[in-house]
Amino acid sequence: MEMPEQPRSRRQTRAAILTHLLQSGGSFRPPLAKAVRLSEASLSRILFDLKAEGLIEEVRRPAPYVGGPTGLVSLDRTVTLAALELTGEWLSVGVGNLSGELRYIERVPLPRKPTVESTGRVFHEALDLLRGWTRRRRIRLAQIGVTVPGLGRLSEFGNPIIPCDIEQIGDMLAELFAGVPVTFTNSVVAHATFHRYRTEDYPFTDAHLFVFVGQGVAGAWIDDPIEDEALEPVELGHMVFGTDGPQCRCGHHGCVEAYTSLPALAELLRMTEAELLQLGSGWVTTIPLSARLRQELRQRLFRLGLAIGNTLNVKPCRGVVVSGWPSLLAEDDRKAVSDGIDCSLLGGRKLAQVSLAFVPPSTGNDPQAALAFAAFCLARSGGMPAASTEAA
Repeated sequence: MEMPEQPRSRRQTRAAILTHLLQSGGSFRPPLAKAVRLSEASLSRILFDLKAEGLIEEVRRPAPYVGGPTGLVSLDRTVTLAALELTGEWLSVGVGNLSGELRYIERVPLPRKPTVESTGRVFHEALDLLRGWTRRRRIRLAQIGVTVPGLGRLSEFGNPIIPCDIEQIGDMLAELFAGVPVTFTNSVVAHATFHRYRTEDYPFTDAHLFVFVGQGVAGAWIDDPIEDEALEPVELGHMVFGTDGPQCRCGHHGCVEAYTSLPALAELLRMTEAELLQLGSGWVTTIPLSARLRQELRQRLFRLGLAIGNTLNVKPCRGVVVSGWPSLLAEDDRKAVSDGIDCSLLGGRKLAQVSLAFVPPSTGNDPQAALAFAAFCLARSGGMPAASTEAA
């Protein structure tokens, strides 16, 4: 992982170490010092503090070579985090550790037509469950991560997808979990974090665009993990490709989301979204795809590529990662995404030097994405988070 030449503060130095350990799963001291650009003496002083604070552990492992180091540094598995992930069907609440291992999961159903009031009641029920579970086990939470679909700077107090009052929910958390750092984020940011730190051989380490195709279609700019603006949601699912297209939940017609989201895919396959989610990744082999259906899928993926290309025209970067049902298709089908990018991106991918990669879907794994985001927040803070509720 690339780190700044000279971290600007103690927090950033600690964050560089913790985020590297989060992504690598553990490291011996010499390669860790090289990765975060510190002398081994400076690294040892900081590791001493992190170990005393219970954030890391060092265990004896066989040396990677004769005469090599034997102390493997990793994040302490006893650090406990909480995750709340709001989806279209329920609110998932979970408790786990920095390695992504969940010890507790509960799902509180949303009403069929949620309102701000009813969503607030669902959050209150879930938080009561979380508080009861942690109190019975005398567990002190180090960080809480909350993910909400469509959350952004302009929608912090009124979510356009699932009605909820973020300020009110933040007050609940402050009352029930006083002193525990809480961070809210858009669901796409959480899924981007999950893949970056949990996907083996994740394709990019430098700045890139992450695109999530799930119940909606959204993106996130991914950059240096220790910077405050490391993860920024970007709206691309509501680009309109003709007002005669299918109606989108935003109220417009012809949005790329109305063609490529999971609900749109389920409608195309003549099944309900719940039935499609129940099949999971197996739908692509379970459901026969006729030539006509495959052609329609390619046309929809082409529109997705157009939306990605338009986004890259606004803010160029060298890499794009797509997660969701498109990644399950054969390479010949996925090529439609590349063709769409080439038709929209100025100069095309070759001249713009843009690489495209696909990672598996993470829809339905809640609250794993929110847990990964909570771990990222703790690592990014350097283990020194302010006890306040904030949005990211």
